[in-house]
Amino acid sequence: MKVFFVLLLALQLCGSVWAQGEKPSAAAPEVLAKDLREELLRTQATVKDMHGRQETRPLPMTVYRPPGDGPFPLVVFNHGRAVEARRASQGRYQPEAAARYLVAKGFVVLVPNRIGYGETYGGFDPENSGCRSIEPMSIATSEQVLAAVEFAKTLPYVDTRRWVVAGQSVGGLTTVATVGRAPAGLQGGINFSGGTGGNPDSNPGRPCNPGAITQYWGQIAKDAKVPMLWLYWENDKYWGAENPKTWHKAWVEGGGIAEFKGFAPVGEDGHSGLNTNMDQWLPVVDAFLSQLGFDRPAIVKAPPPSAFAAIDATSSVPVGASGKAAYAKFLEMALPRAFAVSSKGGFGVSQGDYAAGRALGNCQRYGNPCTLYAVDSDVVWKPQ
Repeated sequence: MKVFFVLLLALQLCGSVWAQGEKPSAAAPEVLAKDLREELLRTQATVKDMHGRQETRPLPMTVYRPPGDGPFPLVVFNHGRAVEARRASQGRYQPEAAARYLVAKGFVVLVPNRIGYGETYGGFDPENSGCRSIEPMSIATSEQVLAAVEFAKTLPYVDTRRWVVAGQSVGGLTTVATVGRAPAGLQGGINFSGGTGGNPDSNPGRPCNPGAITQYWGQIAKDAKVPMLWLYWENDKYWGAENPKTWHKAWVEGGGIAEFKGFAPVGEDGHSGLNTNMDQWLPVVDAFLSQLGFDRPAIVKAPPPSAFAAIDATSSVPVGASGKAAYAKFLEMALPRAFAVSSKGGFGVSQGDYAAGRALGNCQRYGNPCTLYAVDSDVVWKPQ
C-alpha cells in the first residue's frame, strides 16, 4: 500500500496535463479510490455523426459516490477531446480531484467515456464537426449525457430528480448543449473552458470557426431553463481571452442564464484550469451549487497550527519508515504543500494547487480515514 502512496506522490509532482486539460490514466496502475467507492459501469448509447450515420456503441462510465445508501443527487461530468493520435489509447477519464469535492458535497459523480474514445475509437467519430456546424457533435455528446442519466435511474443510490451537468473543453460544450435541451430533473450546468476547434500548437488562442459556436449557442439558449456557471482563463490557448466572452454574450442574449467568471492567467495554458487552479474555481463553484440548494461544506481547509511538534521534527510524524522518508522530502518542497496521515500509518503528499485537499485525497483513497498532519510550515495534527 505504501508503495502506491509514494507513486501518487511521484504522479503529483511529475504529472503533466494533456491536450484537452485531462490527465491520461492509461499508463497509471488501475487502483480504484476505495473512499469514493469508485467503480466502472456500462450502458449503451445511440448517436449520429455529422453525415447522419447512426450507431449504437458501449458507453463505459466511472462512478464515484458518497458513503451510505442515498439516494444522492447526481453530477454527470464530461471529458474533453484529445487529439486523434491519443484517442485510441485514452484510458478512463478520472477527474478524481474534482469528483472528490463533488462527492463530499453529497453527489454521485457519473463520468462517461464517450463514443469515439478508448475502446470505442475507430471507424465512427460522432464528434467530428469538420470545423463547420457544431450542431451534430452537440447533439451526439448531449445524447450520451442523457443516456447516462437514463441508466442512473436504475441505480438505487441515485436521485435523478436532482442532477447537474458539468464538463471541461468539449465536455463544457457538452454541458451547454445538454442545458439547451432542458431535460427533466436538471438543476444547472457548469462549463469549464467549453468550446471546440482549438489548436494550441499551430494556432494558439484562435480556434477555427468560433462563429459556429456563437450562432449555435445563441440559438439553443432560448430553450434553456436552468442557470449555468461558465469558467474560463485568460491564457486559454484553445480559445483565447475574447471568444468565450462572445459566446457567453450570445447565450445570454439568446435567453439563457449564465454567470461568466473569468480568471487571471494560470500556468502555460489556462485551458487546463480545471486541474491546475482549483484554489480559484472551488469557491466560485461552491457558491453556485449553494444557490441551487447544494450547500454542504466540502472544500478542504487547513486547520490551525496545533503545536504538536516542530515542522522539521520528522521523528514525531505518526507514520512508518517510508512515511518518514516521504516527510523528509516534503520538507524540501516549496510552498504551498501538505502532508496527510492515515489511521493505519499511511500517508499522502501534495505540493502546489489545492495542496491540502489533494494530500488528504491521496492519503484516504485506499479506504482508511486520514487527517492533515502539516500544511505549509505548520503542523496542524492533533493526537486522537
